[in-house]
Amino acid sequence: MEGYRVRVMSRAELDLAVDWARAEGWNPGLHDAGAFHAVDPEGFLIGELDGEPAACLSVVRYPRNFGFLGFYIVRPEMRGRGLGWELWQAGLGHLEGCTVGLDGVVAQQDNYRKSGFALAYRNIRYGGAPPAGTSSAAALVDARTVPFDRLLDWDRALFPAPRAGFLSNWITLPGASALAAVVDGALRGFGVIRPCHSGSKIGPLYAADRSVARDLALALAATAGAGPIFLDVPEVNRDAVLLAEELGLSPQFETARMYLGPAPIIDTARLFGVTTFELG
Repeated sequence: MEGYRVRVMSRAELDLAVDWARAEGWNPGLHDAGAFHAVDPEGFLIGELDGEPAACLSVVRYPRNFGFLGFYIVRPEMRGRGLGWELWQAGLGHLEGCTVGLDGVVAQQDNYRKSGFALAYRNIRYGGAPPAGTSSAAALVDARTVPFDRLLDWDRALFPAPRAGFLSNWITLPGASALAAVVDGALRGFGVIRPCHSGSKIGPLYAADRSVARDLALALAATAGAGPIFLDVPEVNRDAVLLAEELGLSPQFETARMYLGPAPIIDTARLFGVTTFELG
């Protein structure tokens, strides 16, 4: 299209994409942008029409030929003109040779299927008032005091690619709390809660079982400020759905975890909360 060009975003422009995501109701974290950009500075694209930002897309490339697509947004007044499609093609070019994951909103899932993406499972965002309760068996400690390689081992089993740099940034985000469950010296799970534009969001939430996940969720929620709590639950893990209901949270909206290429094998039985819909 004449006057339209796609290029890599600057770090400052990623703040604009986060603001667009907020306007779409996706409720990103207040400090997500820095941690996101550090993963793949070439993986955030902006489409400009006559020099004005019109569309954005993230196509973060992880090691071992895995990529994740997110932030697919065209400004509402500029939709229906093919701007998103051109950006989409450029983004998939950045991820050539990768298995690509995304968490697709309902309205776009048919379009993703047309591009070759296949459904793996649904994710459901649950939210509500901070749950009250006490933990049971697990001893909870600041996750940043746990040897980092132990946290990374868990993350590697529950995410399709190694992401040490991202995880080290994520557990130290401003305003975030990170807790780990330790039983008889063994790491039984960990989770992070971070401030968002509305309330706070738990993610990831990794646990050996629902009891440990409950302990972590209650303790993380207790560290948050005022406002609702959100948890993005993989529906394929029935215990994760039951946990969200037990905590008194209710469904807000859903996405589809879809993959282009072979679906990675991850241990969804220990995945009680997705880290982020934008980067997986």
